[in-house]
Amino acid sequence: MSTPLTTASPAAPAKVPGRGAPKLRTTRRRTAGKPRRSVLLTVLTSLIVLYTVVPLVWLVINATKTQTGLADSSGMWFADDFALWDNIRDTFTYHDGVFGRWLLNTLLYVVLGAGGATFLAVLGGYALAKFDFPGKRGVFATVIGAVAVPGTALAVPTFLMFSKMGLTDTPWAVIIPSLVSPFGLYLMWVFATEAIPTELLEAARIDGAGEARTFFTVALPLLAPGIVTVLLFTTVATWNNYFLPLIMLKDPDWYPLTLGLSAWNSQAETIGGEVIFNLVITGSLLTILPLIVAFLLLQKYWQSGLAAGSVKE
Repeated sequence: MSTPLTTASPAAPAKVPGRGAPKLRTTRRRTAGKPRRSVLLTVLTSLIVLYTVVPLVWLVINATKTQTGLADSSGMWFADDFALWDNIRDTFTYHDGVFGRWLLNTLLYVVLGAGGATFLAVLGGYALAKFDFPGKRGVFATVIGAVAVPGTALAVPTFLMFSKMGLTDTPWAVIIPSLVSPFGLYLMWVFATEAIPTELLEAARIDGAGEARTFFTVALPLLAPGIVTVLLFTTVATWNNYFLPLIMLKDPDWYPLTLGLSAWNSQAETIGGEVIFNLVITGSLLTILPLIVAFLLLQKYWQSGLAAGSVKE
């Protein structure tokens, strides 16, 4: 009888006395906390920083110069005479202190327009995120479409509508359009969906809380980072709004800062107009300071609002 052939497995290498186990090659693993450095990304970021910082540095330097110093010195270095405090005083006193009136007008438009837009965005975003109702998909499509439409495309139809209602050349012509913020509504919709657990709302309702109490005592504190984020976006948009006041307002007493400074800058192009570029530059510096302070004070809330929902638990 023939026996089946068997193949012997190769014997394991004997361990040589005095020698350690064979060394295995190890590869370094990158940890998630330490991403690989990119030279291209560093260069691009540096260019963006320069593009952002250089105009601000130019503005600060030239706000310290007189009208003569602006023409006789380099734009990126100080002149012999330091006139920052004189320029600030002259900015607020020029033309019977109209700059102060423009500043108050801008604050009025921001408080009523941006504040109202944020409040409506919070209410609408919470309702769209936590309630089901007929036509919700249509509302979603409308909001997305409104976000894609630039504001300048709606300026002329808005002017014609307000003109027939007799609201042009009044503060309401700037405040009422500012109350509509499709991007703010969409942002609050997304934020409320992730930030407010539905079980928490149901528990509040079981305890006997009405919808208004549930919103103001349970949901609103959880929406604080998103509210600050939307408030910053709407504030910047209203503060820097130029085209809408340009077509809506004729009375200089109702101008915002953007339109008023543009009028001062245009004086140099008119016959017999006074050239006050030093006041225009100083006024521009004073105009952006409140926005810088607002971003610095609300930075932690703004960053947390942008990062909300980015990590799935």
